Parts: sequence; C-alpha cells; structure tokens
Amino acid sequence: MATTASYLIPSTPLRIRIRTRHPKSAPVKFSIHSSSSTTPTSMDSQNPPKKVVVCGGGVIGVCTAYFLSKRGAAVTLVEKSSIACAASGKAGGFLALDWCDGGPVSSLARASFNLHRSLAEELNGHDLYGYRPLTTLSLSITETTSSSSNSSSAQLNKYVPSWVDRPVNGPKTIGTNETTAQVHPQLFTKALVAKAVEEYGVKVVIGKLEKVEVAEGAAKAVILEGGAVIETDAVVLALGPWTGKLGLLGSMFRISGLKAHSIVLEPKDGGAITPHALFLSYYPARGGKPLDPEVYPRPTGEVYICGMSSEEEVPDDPEQVIPVPESIQVLKTVAKNVSSHLMEGEATVKAEQACFLPCTDDSVPIIGEVPGVKGCYVATGHSCWGILNGPATGAAISELVLDGRSSIVDLTRFSPARFVRGKIR
Repeated sequence: MATTASYLIPSTPLRIRIRTRHPKSAPVKFSIHSSSSTTPTSMDSQNPPKKVVVCGGGVIGVCTAYFLSKRGAAVTLVEKSSIACAASGKAGGFLALDWCDGGPVSSLARASFNLHRSLAEELNGHDLYGYRPLTTLSLSITETTSSSSNSSSAQLNKYVPSWVDRPVNGPKTIGTNETTAQVHPQLFTKALVAKAVEEYGVKVVIGKLEKVEVAEGAAKAVILEGGAVIETDAVVLALGPWTGKLGLLGSMFRISGLKAHSIVLEPKDGGAITPHALFLSYYPARGGKPLDPEVYPRPTGEVYICGMSSEEEVPDDPEQVIPVPESIQVLKTVAKNVSSHLMEGEATVKAEQACFLPCTDDSVPIIGEVPGVKGCYVATGHSCWGILNGPATGAAISELVLDGRSSIVDLTRFSPARFVRGKIR
C-alpha cells in the first residue's frame, strides 16, 4: 500500500506573517508548504480568514488542522520533528464504535467512529491508509516453552481464523464489521495532512514550540525555538504527552506518558492472514498475571502486535523514545504462540518500537479553551484511543474555534476548566 508524499512539496510562496526575535544559538528549522488552491473565504478581502496555529503533528493536531482549514481558516501546523513521528505513527489503529459506552468518552468515540467511515469514503481510505471493517476476537493463550509448537493441536472453532493455529481457549467475538474497524495510523495522519495542504491551504512549519505569547488575556502568537514568531488569532495545543511540558499548561494539569511497545511483522504468506483483530489473555510459561497483548493484521500483509506498557518520564524529543529489548522479546514470543505464520523464519520483523500515550489523572481527555487565555485551546490526553477519537476531536475543536461552541460533541466534560491549581474539581 502506498501513501502520497505530496505534502512534502511546496507549491506557492509562504503567506503567513513570521517575525523574528533575538535569535538563539540554534536557528529554527522550517519546512513550510502551502497549496495554490484557495477557499472562497480566503479570497474575501473584507472578511479575511481566521488565522489559527495548530501545534502538534500527530493525529489530534492534524485532524484539527484539517477540519479548521476545510471550513476556511488560515491554518499553520507546527511540528517539532515530523508528521506522525510519535504515537500516531506507532499505534495500532484499532477503531471501535461502542467500546467506550457508559463512560465520559462515549459520545466522542461514537461520533469519531462514524467520521472515520465518512473520511475513508472522502479520501479513498481503503487504498491510501488501509481503512477497513474487521471482526474482533478475544482469546486466551497459554505460552508454551517448546521451540516448535504443534499447530495441529489448535482447537477447531468457528470463531477462530485458520491462521491462528496455536491452542487457544475461550474464543469469543467482541466486535463485528459494523462495530470495529482499523486504519494504518501513520498513513491516515499523513493522508489527512496531504489533503489539508493540497486542497485547503494548510502550511506546515517544522520547529519547536517554545511558548504562547499572551497579551491582555488572549493568545496573540506562538514563539518557536530560535526566535521566530507566528502571529495568530487562535492557538490549538495538541502536543500529546508533551503538552504538560509547556509552562502555560504545566501548572494547570498533569499529562503523564504511558510507554507502550509494539512490533510489526511481515509474514511470508501474508495472504493467509484474514482481517481478525485479536485481544489476548496471555499466560506466560513462567506464571504470574496474564498479559493483554493485541494483534492487528493489516491490509498491507503486515501484522502489528502491541503490549508491555509502563508509566515512564517522557523525553524531550520524540526521536529519543527507545524500546526496551526485553519487552520487544516478549512480543515476539507472543507472536509465535499465536500463529506459526508469525514465528521467526516465517515472518520478517519490520519494526521494533515504543511510543508514549498521553494520559490524564482522571482518564478523560482534555479538550477546550484554556481558562484565562482567550483564543488558546488544548486537545490532549486521549490515551490509547487517540487514533479513534482524532476526527471528532478535530471537528469539535474547529467548531469551538470558529463558532464558539461544538455541536458534534458536547465538550463540557472535557474542558480544562475542571482543573484548578493542579487539582481536579
């Protein structure tokens, strides 16, 4: 499966105002791109488009930039490293309609699941980023110490696909083609930013956000490392687990990082792997509590396996996130105990990786305007549901910025105003 790289190609001169303050030792690095196409709003000199800077090139920031620009805002997307370089490029991409029902994220998840479907139709998601419905199973597997597990001992069960040829217990369907789906998260994020650049005029700036310039209680600009200043009417902070490192927000709430590991395998016989996502209760041979790894085959023929998470300090640079070798080895052992197609010699390891999931103290995302700073908005804390909830979060923030309220989702429960002096109300 190929994805467009057109978002890397600048087509017209920069049309945003950037002024420079006293340069620091390291000049800011820019990669600024725009589109020759303009919206009717941007051509109306009497009513110029609202200027919005979105900080963060992960799925939340990109979705926000996409929906803002589609509605006519003049959007600049600021990213420190590269688009989808952190969790949005290393996540599983699993989507569920109703798995958050009964909790505070229910309406957000349902709206976003449906938006994923409509975006896939609009953007040809099946071909560009692997969008597809799939069946989801829960299974129990006990690890074997044998170097070559006997695949003939696998249970014959109507729920279990033929490629899961190791012994399993308690197979159960927990998601159908109507309620669960998937995307390749990196390809999804890049396809969306490409569309935003090409058709809606989004500009992409590669540079590290240093601070938000506030005057008279309102956001006026963002200041980048090296002294560059981008003036704006509104700022959206979608920095994932790095959001809390910004001085403006760090004293208001805490964003912790959950370090999650994953591997990507490419089986020799990729055609044998059917679209069945697996949620495992995995019992290690050494005993102890069961693990809960997840297995997601992709239309590319690859198989993504994740698990082995722990709360750790988030490094300053997403490029500094290094997987723990022992955690990667556990995932490889899980793979061979799920399927002979995924064992060493039958599958190539394409990636060994880790990323940080942004988590809040009350396990509820933070989406809304920052108290006391008009025109400054935050969107973070989605934990393991960031890819699922990206579209509805982006659409809701775009409505909040441009209309003053969100109609797609009631954002009251997600407001950062629920935090006072670092404590939850």
